[in-house]
Amino acid sequence: MMQLLSFDDVHLYYDHVYALKGVSLSVNEGETVALIGANGAGKSSILRAITGLRKIRQGQIHFGGKRIDGTPSDEVVRLGISMVPEGRRVFSYMSVRDNLLMGAFTRSDKAEIRQSLDMVLTRFPRLKERYSQAAGTMSGGEQQMLVIGRALMARPKLLLLDEPSLGIAPKLVQDIARSIVAINRDDKVSVLLVEQNSRMALRISQRAYALTTGSVALSGESANLLNDERVKKLYLGGEV
Repeated sequence: MMQLLSFDDVHLYYDHVYALKGVSLSVNEGETVALIGANGAGKSSILRAITGLRKIRQGQIHFGGKRIDGTPSDEVVRLGISMVPEGRRVFSYMSVRDNLLMGAFTRSDKAEIRQSLDMVLTRFPRLKERYSQAAGTMSGGEQQMLVIGRALMARPKLLLLDEPSLGIAPKLVQDIARSIVAINRDDKVSVLLVEQNSRMALRISQRAYALTTGSVALSGESANLLNDERVKKLYLGGEV
């Protein structure tokens, strides 16, 4: 497997508070990699560092063989990284259609944008049903599908997902999990998944990193971590 993303000894601070302490990790082409851990463990900080939303103090981040730490966020999107932030940030008064098209802001290829739109609507039939509806009137699970679909409109090589199951009804969590698997398997998009629902994250990923207070405590194949007694004790509270 070709390495797509690499973190090498990354340190990140919020003012004088350590958020990441020498974190090293990687995502290979075609992989789904999970980041699990409690609140404040540093999972979301890793995504912010990748996307340029937070400047790292030390270390290097490479994507597709190119060093990207210090790269502006809009340029990171153009390189092929899309992020779905925590909290389902939709444009509430805009339609589903217009929300999706906002995801293609870096593109000008109208015919291919249409193809991407069709692909997203096929992937998420509920969005097709609500195509002209204002995004703010949809359920939390439907809004999560929308923000994932919007991220896919940028045609990413790597999709970053920050807590996609947070605050969503259990049945829709299963739908979201299945869609992540399909995006990775069928659309050939690599995924870096941040989740507090560790059980779900380990079930739908190939590899995982368990974080504790800004450091990697454990890492390995997800199937092995799912059966690791230390992981069961510390992280496996979520149910799917």
